[in-house]
Amino acid sequence: MGGSLNANHLVFLLQGALWTIVLSVIALVGGGIVGFVVALARIAPSRVVRIAAAGYVGLIQGTPLLVIMFLTFFGLPAIGIRITPLAAASVSLTIYVAAYLGEIWRGSILSVPTPQWEAAEGLALSRGQRMLRVVLPQAIRIATPPTVGFVVQIIKNTSLASVVGFVELARSGQIINNSLFEPFLIYAIVAVLYFALCYPVSRLSRRLERRAGQPRGQTLAPA
Repeated sequence: MGGSLNANHLVFLLQGALWTIVLSVIALVGGGIVGFVVALARIAPSRVVRIAAAGYVGLIQGTPLLVIMFLTFFGLPAIGIRITPLAAASVSLTIYVAAYLGEIWRGSILSVPTPQWEAAEGLALSRGQRMLRVVLPQAIRIATPPTVGFVVQIIKNTSLASVVGFVELARSGQIINNSLFEPFLIYAIVAVLYFALCYPVSRLSRRLERRAGQPRGQTLAPA
C-alpha cells in the first residue's frame, strides 16, 4: 500500500470491519446453538450429563481464547486436519462463546420464579412441555439483556483471530501500519471503528436491562 493514508487504506479497514461483523455473527449463532445445548445439559436430570457440561464450561472458561485459537489452527493440522484461518477462528470462537452463553442461559432458566415451575407441574405437563411452554419463554426475556451485552465481548474478541492470519479489523490495521508506520493514526482509526461497532450494542443492552427491570405480571397461574 505504501505512501500516506488514503481512501484505499480506509476501504481496507472497512472491509476488515465487515469481516469482524461476519465473524461475530458466526460466533454468536454457532455459540448460541452449542450454548443452548450446554445450558440444558447443565440442568439435565442425569448427573453424568450435568458433570460433563460443567466440565466443558470450566475447561473453556479457564482457557484463554488465544490458546484455543492456537490449538485449533496449529494443533489440528498436526493430526492431519487442515483448516483455514476463517474456519479456525469460527470454531474457536464458537467453542468459547458457547461456554459463556451456556452459563448465562442456565442462570436465566433457573431465574424463572419457582411458582411458575410448580404451576406447570400442577398442569401435568411433561418436562419438555414445561420447558417449551412455560420456562423458556420467560427465560428468554431474562437472558436477552446479558446476551446482547455479551455480544460486545464477542466483537472485541474477534481481534484475536489475527493471530491465525485471518484479516479482520485488527489485522487490517496491523497490515496498513506495517506499510505506513503510523501506529497512532492507524490504531486510532481502528479503535474508532471498534467503538462504532460496540457502542450501539452496549446501549441496546442497557435499554433492555431497564425494560427487564420493570415489574411484570406472571405469565402462568395455577389452574
